[in-house]
Amino acid sequence: MMQLPARYDHVGSFLRPKYLIEARAQKARGDITPQQLREVEDKAIAEIVQFQQDVGLKSITDGEFRRTYFHIDFLEQLGGVKTDIPVTIKKPDGTEELAPPVIRVIDKVRHAKDIQKADFEYLKSQVAAGNTPKVTIPSPTMLHFRGGRAGISKEAYPELEPAFYDDVAKAYGDELRSLFDAGCRYVQMDDTNLAYLCDEKMREAARQRGDDPNELPHRYAKFINKVVAQKPQGMLLAMHLCRGNFKSTHAAAGNYEPVAEALLKEMDIDAYFMEYDDERSGDFRPLRYLPKGKTVVLGLVTTKFGQLENKDALKRRIEEAAKYAPMEQLALSPQCGFSSTVHGNNIAVEDQRNKLRLVIETAQEMWG
Repeated sequence: MMQLPARYDHVGSFLRPKYLIEARAQKARGDITPQQLREVEDKAIAEIVQFQQDVGLKSITDGEFRRTYFHIDFLEQLGGVKTDIPVTIKKPDGTEELAPPVIRVIDKVRHAKDIQKADFEYLKSQVAAGNTPKVTIPSPTMLHFRGGRAGISKEAYPELEPAFYDDVAKAYGDELRSLFDAGCRYVQMDDTNLAYLCDEKMREAARQRGDDPNELPHRYAKFINKVVAQKPQGMLLAMHLCRGNFKSTHAAAGNYEPVAEALLKEMDIDAYFMEYDDERSGDFRPLRYLPKGKTVVLGLVTTKFGQLENKDALKRRIEEAAKYAPMEQLALSPQCGFSSTVHGNNIAVEDQRNKLRLVIETAQEMWG
């Protein structure tokens, strides 16, 4: 199993600077060309790389600054996939929620082109020696979970097993190989679906779509393993379990127990970023399934609110987690990105620095 660059890490996205948001609006109106927008993105990415390095992070992302949504912008570039723009709905309490986008498979899924390669090459050019550039991509399970069987063309795939899963795994494998050839050694897949399967409301929705929520985690473990089987030797593959992160709201809650065995024991992933920033996530007992050689990155520091966590309280929680999984197989990070969509969470730019410094200092004091 591959090891993480450090005992502290982060999930990947950062608040977009105002000038970048403005440039995106200009491009949407047709006032600037895609190339002109890319130049603005390049400048913003150079700045956020420098920010991460100044803070002391070892794994460095482009902040997802070229994306509007963490998942759609990638998935819709796969051949055979069609996505709709998500809509936001106002809840009775006045907060907004992101209604999940409809992601449909309309033809055979294939790797039609290199999706992240050029973006990675620019990121790599900005990252200092000794640090590791990390690419974040959505998990392949999103192509199944959102729509279930009904979201996948019967013409293209009369049966899902094994053709659909094999085709998606090969498309992902092609993308991982193209990244590896460009020098990428660290990829993180963001998966909401396994976290959603901890939530009774989401489990019921899966039943309504004709899926068994007890069987799905095991099916998804096999699905992910088909991708892992295509991973180039020497690439670290991690997974972030996200419970929704739109404008500081969440979509799911529930203990990891319903998915823990499939997730930690059956899946051949090197590291897991697990959200543990509040009581929504339940206790640490599910970590007892963690086998030797894998790492769980505890997402104990929230990115949803600016208020800073207490360092001693964080240390106590790490010690609590260590009752179920060995200390040397644990690490620390914020619970999610700071801006999973272009809209960003309701926190100040400076809060990002404070939260990351807290993560790094706590990890250094705990693991040395």
